Order: sequence, then structure tokens, then C-alpha cells
Amino acid sequence: MSRFVLLIVLASLGFFPTAVHAAAPSADVVAFPPPLASYDDGDTSNVWTVLVHRVQVEPFNLVSTVIFLLAIIHTFFAPKILKLSHQVQHRHEEKLKAIHGDDLGEKVPHRFHQSIPAAILHFLGEVEAVFGIWVIPLAIAIVIAKGPDVMRTYIDQTVTYTEPLFVVVIMAIAASRPVVQAAVRILGLVAGKSPARWWFALLTIGPLLGSLITEPAAMTICAVLLGREFYRLGPSLKFMYATLGLLFVNVSVGGALTNFAAPPVLMVAAKWGWTSGYMFTQFGGRAIAGIILSNIIYFAIFRKEFARMTENKSGVSLDESERQEPVPLWITAVHLAFLGWTVLFAHEPALFIGGFLFFIGFTIATTEYQDDLNMKSPMLVGFFLAGLVVHGGLQGWWIEPVLSRLGEFPLLIGATILTAFNDNAAITYLATLVPSFSDNLKDAVVSGAICGGGLTVIANAPNPAGQSILQKYFPEGSIAPGGLLLAALAPTFVMLFFFALPR
Repeated sequence: MSRFVLLIVLASLGFFPTAVHAAAPSADVVAFPPPLASYDDGDTSNVWTVLVHRVQVEPFNLVSTVIFLLAIIHTFFAPKILKLSHQVQHRHEEKLKAIHGDDLGEKVPHRFHQSIPAAILHFLGEVEAVFGIWVIPLAIAIVIAKGPDVMRTYIDQTVTYTEPLFVVVIMAIAASRPVVQAAVRILGLVAGKSPARWWFALLTIGPLLGSLITEPAAMTICAVLLGREFYRLGPSLKFMYATLGLLFVNVSVGGALTNFAAPPVLMVAAKWGWTSGYMFTQFGGRAIAGIILSNIIYFAIFRKEFARMTENKSGVSLDESERQEPVPLWITAVHLAFLGWTVLFAHEPALFIGGFLFFIGFTIATTEYQDDLNMKSPMLVGFFLAGLVVHGGLQGWWIEPVLSRLGEFPLLIGATILTAFNDNAAITYLATLVPSFSDNLKDAVVSGAICGGGLTVIANAPNPAGQSILQKYFPEGSIAPGGLLLAALAPTFVMLFFFALPR
């Protein structure tokens, strides 16, 4: 029953395609945000002048960007807030023990064991919840500045939630026992039982598979298996962050071999006429070379740790997934068919959500070979991305003029940096609005967007999925944004080297 309750929650949050709304926006509702062409400043070469002009025309531009900046700052403080929540909870439990003794189970109802302030702080410290939380002050600001109708129209009809919905569904299916066991069997042919070979295979083959099964699915499978075959063996904290940064960068680049699997590529493929053949010839070789070289560099740096981890493996108890009986082939085939259906109709929510409902029914019918359908991580990641697209839709006023006034190499670097502060799909989408882009500039902005996709959690849509799955292995159960940034810098520079080479 709880599974269906979660689906009802999805619907109640408004996570359904805007096409289902029968009512069109009222004619009295002003265009919000204003179309970029309405600023009429395309002939102004000075970026600062353009930005000042756009704030004068629409002062809310500055308000929305300040709120977005505060949300980004919040993500950097999230681990500290999470740590504070644990401290508050510990003090609460100590007070209860001082009053009732150590045996709280019989004397104090379980619902009183949780400190309400600690629970609130824990929610505020969840990185996946940050951008959703900051939608609240943003919505209030829109109501005050523009009125409730504009706020409802923007959040309910202007913003598209297809990508957050897709990530929720693909994460749930990709993390199911039959799919994970199938991935273990396939990758196990290459990796064997060596932690080093598993590490290299998952960070090489896994991200490249994202070009076929989409980046969110590849991220989910790679993160689940890295947790099982690497993180639980006790690597050093530095190696844990290095692997996470490498995973995020490789997945961001690894999905660029086709024109449908990486969100930043998908945003431009139809508009610019980019086929999968074009992606493979222009980006594929560079992506493969960058992934392999980055993996070799990190492997060489941390090679001594693998010997210790191999010794640790004999002393580590079997993971639950290793003790499970094999799933029959026909059940695995059905799960892969559901995965394929979701990928095929990734941009048609009515179809992939409908398929997901059938998937839930199938898992109930085959309970003996299924794990419980854990929707917590997918829902949090979907919440994160939904909040991000709400905020990101209001940042075009400053991103577009910055992109449109850069040369080829500065554009490559600029898109990489901007991606760290906004979803890379938003960067490439805004690039499609610039009419003067040459083919070289188009390649540069997409290259920068995918190269910078691992620098932060918000840089690429699949990153929150990886963080949600792997954060339990890190101290205090949280991943420090600064640690991720430092870990991702080296592979990002490697990718930039290959993508900056003349075509």
C-alpha cells in the first residue's frame, strides 16, 4: 500500500506533464519570465551594461538570482546542518535517559525518541531538499512582486517537470534487484573478484553505457555497484571523494556518444540537427579518451590502496545483494524491457509513468525475486531536480548574454564554469536561443557543459542520484560540496584538454 501512496504523493505534488492541464494560461497573466528578445539589447557589446539594463527593465531578475545564490550557498552548508541535527538528537536522547534511565524502549513511546528540532535540521541538511525548500521563498517573492496568478502559471505551466519525473522512474527501475544482478553478471565478466578491476570497469564501461540506457540509469547502476564493490571495503576518505568526482565527470561525458542520453545534448539535438552519428564522430572519441586517461591517472595515484582493500574484502561480510538467490532470466528480461520502455519514451511522461505503474504491479506479482521498492532516494532526487528547474528557469537573463559574447575557447571555459552553478541542460538550452552561434561555438558550449557536469551536485541531472545512493558511506552520512569540487577538478581538466583539441 505504501508504494501506491508514494505515487499519489507524486501526483499531488503536480509532477505530471503540463499537457494534462485543460485550462490555458489567462490572457491577463504577463509573460514571466520576460522573453529574452523583449529586452532589445542584442546590439550592446558590454555584458555589464546588458545586465544592468535587464535588471532595470525587470527588477525581479535580481531577486530571483539572489534567492538562487542563497540556495547554492545552502548546499555548501548542508553537511554542517546535518551534523548539527545529529548533535541536537543526541542531546535529546541524553535528556530522556537522564529522566527515564537507559531503557527508553519500555518507558518512553517510540514517537518521543525523535527530537522535532533535530528532524527539521535534518531535512534542512538534506542536499536533495535544498532547492525545493528555496522554491518557497521564491514563490512568495513572485506573489508579492507579480501576484498569485503569475506564480501559479510559472510553477504549474511554464516549468516542465519531465526530467525530474523521468529520473524518479529510471532510478527506481535501474536499482531493482533483477537489473542490478544483470549488471553484476555482465560487468563481472570483466571485473572478476578484484576491487581494482571492478573500480576500473565501473568507471569506464558504466559511464559509456549511459549513451545507450541514459545517464540517470547509468549513474544509478554504477553507484549501487560502486557501493557494493568499492565503498564498503573501507577506502580512505580522499579516495572516496576522488572516486565520486571521477564518477560524476565520467557519467556527464560518457552520455555524449548519442544524441538522446545526456540532458545537455538532448536540449540542442533537435534544434541544431545533431544526430547520434554526429555526436559519436565529434564527441565520442574525445569522451572515451578522456574517461580512460582520467581513470588511469587516479588508478596510478591510489593504486596502493587497492592491495589493502583486497585484504579487507575477505574480512567484510557479504552484502545483502550477494546473498540473494539468482533472479530467473525471464524476470530480468521483463525488467530490462521496462527499462527500455522508459528510455524510449523518456520525453513522454504519460507513457513512462504508465509503464512504471505496470512495473510496480509486476514487482508485486514477483515479490519472491524482488527487493522492497525503495522510493525515498528517487523521490528526493526528483524533488531536487524539480526545485532546480524552477530556479533555473529564471536565470536566463544573465546566462544568455554571458554565453553569446564569448569566443570559442572562452565559451568552452565559460560554459564549464557556469555549469557548476546551474544545471548543464539549462546552459545548452539557453545557447539554442542565441541565433549567431557558429558550428564551432555550438560544439564549444556543449563541450563545456558536459565537461563541467561533475563539479557540483547541481551541475548534471544524474548527480543527485549518485549522491543519494553513496552518501551513506561518507562521514556523517553526507558529502561535502568542497570535497566533491576538488575531486572533480583533475578529470574535468583532462576532459577540457581533449575537447579543446581542434576538430
